[in-house]
Amino acid sequence: MMQQYLALKSEHPDHLLLYRMGDFYELFYEDARRAAKLLDITLTARGESAGAPIPMAGVPFHALDSYLARLVRAGETVAIAEQVGTPGLGKGPVERRVTRIVTPGTVTDSTLVDPRRETLLAAVALADHGAATQAGVALVNPSAGTVVLRDLPVVQLAAYLARKGVAEIIHGELATASLRSQLGVDAPLRSRPDYEFTPQRGSAELTEALATATLGHLDLDRAPQAMAAVGAALAFVRLVNGGTRLPIATVTVERASDSIEMDAATLRNLEIVQTLSGEPAPTLLSMLDHCETAAGSRLLRARLTEPPRAVAMAQKRHDAVSALGTDPSVPYLRVREFLREASDLERIAGRIAMASVRPRELAGLRSTLTVLPDLAALLATSEDALLRELGGALTVTPQWRDLLARAVAEEPALALRDGGVIAAGYDADLDELRAIQTDSGTFLAALETRERERTGIPTLRVEYNRVSGFFIEVTQSYANQVPADYKRRQTLKNVERYLTPELKTFEDKALAANDRALARERQLFDDLLQRLQPALDGFRRAGAALAELDVLANFAERADAMALRRPCFVSSPCLELSGARHPVIESLVDQFIANDLRLDSKRSCVILTGPNMGGKSTYMRQAALAVIMAYAGCFVAATQATLGPIDRVLTRIGASDDLASGRSTFMVEMTEAAAILHRATPNSLVIVDEIGRGTSTFDGLALATAIARRLISKAQSLTLFATHYFELTELANDFATCVNQHVSVIEHGDRVVFLHEVKAGPASRSYGIDVAKLAGLPAEVIRDARRELERLERERTHVSAQGDLFAADVTSGDALTAPIQGESSPISRFVDDMAALDVDDLSPREAHAKLAELVDSARQIS
Repeated sequence: MMQQYLALKSEHPDHLLLYRMGDFYELFYEDARRAAKLLDITLTARGESAGAPIPMAGVPFHALDSYLARLVRAGETVAIAEQVGTPGLGKGPVERRVTRIVTPGTVTDSTLVDPRRETLLAAVALADHGAATQAGVALVNPSAGTVVLRDLPVVQLAAYLARKGVAEIIHGELATASLRSQLGVDAPLRSRPDYEFTPQRGSAELTEALATATLGHLDLDRAPQAMAAVGAALAFVRLVNGGTRLPIATVTVERASDSIEMDAATLRNLEIVQTLSGEPAPTLLSMLDHCETAAGSRLLRARLTEPPRAVAMAQKRHDAVSALGTDPSVPYLRVREFLREASDLERIAGRIAMASVRPRELAGLRSTLTVLPDLAALLATSEDALLRELGGALTVTPQWRDLLARAVAEEPALALRDGGVIAAGYDADLDELRAIQTDSGTFLAALETRERERTGIPTLRVEYNRVSGFFIEVTQSYANQVPADYKRRQTLKNVERYLTPELKTFEDKALAANDRALARERQLFDDLLQRLQPALDGFRRAGAALAELDVLANFAERADAMALRRPCFVSSPCLELSGARHPVIESLVDQFIANDLRLDSKRSCVILTGPNMGGKSTYMRQAALAVIMAYAGCFVAATQATLGPIDRVLTRIGASDDLASGRSTFMVEMTEAAAILHRATPNSLVIVDEIGRGTSTFDGLALATAIARRLISKAQSLTLFATHYFELTELANDFATCVNQHVSVIEHGDRVVFLHEVKAGPASRSYGIDVAKLAGLPAEVIRDARRELERLERERTHVSAQGDLFAADVTSGDALTAPIQGESSPISRFVDDMAALDVDDLSPREAHAKLAELVDSARQIS
């Protein structure tokens, strides 16, 4: 048996091998150790190998799905070896072989995938493995049977995969080193033979998967590199499915102009789908996702991470959202009641195509097909064109609903192996076999009565379970009264279980009927899936319409609940918001201060100054969220919003060390800034927050100034630039399109109060020490900081080096390299220290220590 195991393991060395043994799936050696940690199961040992016990761990076969789900979430790939031979035949162990491989990117089973997230496999092909500049990506969605192709520059590859949220990435062997150094996604990477990454292989695999004679109608010439990747992707899916080819329903060739571009840093900084700490809430998605269906949630996630750039489509969606909120004939509350009863048609259709659908999913499909006509009729009464169009897509031929009503039981079993899936009356042979099992209840009741009378044992029972079969159960107190023809089958703590010749004969008959019934159900179920194949396109079309309708109804509900307003689109680049709010932060505070914003070709850059905690980052982020929501088809958190064409949302907000890649905080900052400068256009929204802090003051100031100048003069993008470098406020004097704004603060005694209001003009000062005091720094540290600040400000009044940074002649060298003049004398510093003392704030111990310090200073001066 171990030789058989090791032979199978040698074929799958990188996978966890689950080896079926009776009622368990066992793991051995290092697989057992890994699985024990990941699944929190017991690690045992059996037998010996090279004089050492063999590590072993196992999971029950009936609980496999729950354990598989945990392994897939941990990024593991699992090979499942099933018993395919008949036990007892032959001298060796029962034959086993790997029947399927479960990987994070190819899993389709409803119990293993997140219903509200897409599971995507990405294949990446490089144009030139040496110094590639172009890459092709094929995204395969096994659950839906869809393929997306995209050619793009290699520098945009990581951002693209991050937006898509891929679960697994495959690539050619020669591309391993270059790809791993560029991709920052968390998905597992897997190398495949380079011969699979060819356009010829891609064309052949795609033709087979689509079951067509030609691919000419797909416009694949726009993605030649992706065609080299798709062959490897489809071949990999076929491999893990034991040779079964994935049927493909649709192939889409994406273009860069299809959606608003956002890189991984922007998605992270704006907290679209996860917080900066990696949590799923509170985020924009968690605030907006009140969808009734899993398909609606998946579509909403896609719209927020890749908002479609087409203004006309966004306006159509806004029309539909408005109609759902105001049209009494089609209220969103009524629509959501229908959606609450809908199953995931898209994924069910995909599983029917792969013959992996579960019985209860077919019952859910039947229920959904039953309510679709009423929902379609409701939408047909709407005055909105998009809603009527969606209603038309919900039309499915009634014959499929009728077929499912006849074939599938009202409440089918969870798994086909349990029986009870096919409805009574659908097949005469199955009904006859079930009758034998049904009659067994009458027989067992009569047998129990007879045996009680024969033996005189009042507690005697005749029962059945799946483990022991049929048996007569007698308590230990009556064990000495059982007749001689009773043969002991099982001994438990308080009872004995027996078998009689009569019961054995009946058991053989009943169990044979049960086995034959299960086999007949399997045959009928497979035939049913084949009969449903012609309906799959209609199911997918209806599923897509339900998802779109769910998102629109969800937007209407959110608009009411969150006081969102419909945005307007214009043809010139601009972003104008009145009473704008941050939808996530607003939900977390008692009172949110709304602010206005205006960016256009005559006012393209706002230099934003003010203290930390004043609200600068919130102000900038809420502008970006308004753009994303508007283009996604949602209303926005503002009293009025006007948007022009936006092609990208680019951000540089905060930074931390990237230790894994050997990059410092400053290097991360500069890398993100470089990406912005290379990609920003006049139609881009750019957000820069506190750049240049990770180096010396003058270096940081110089870089921040140069970056701001480039964005204003060259890129001419719509820019929000927050900074603590007050020298940058001078840019408003150099560029007519640059303005200063600040977040307001009022001082009350020795305290500051943040008003969170954005007003015109630069801030008066930074209030950094006041923020530090709020953070709880010791009072002595705060006092020392104030003294040092006063000294630096006095010195600065005598220095021209940094006072007029922008007017300085760089070639003369007197701007940044002039020596500091006006150094204060020891006596003046002593007087300053005395004047800075707050005697009312000193404890006796602190006063004594300060007095000793001043005496030492006075002696040094003298």
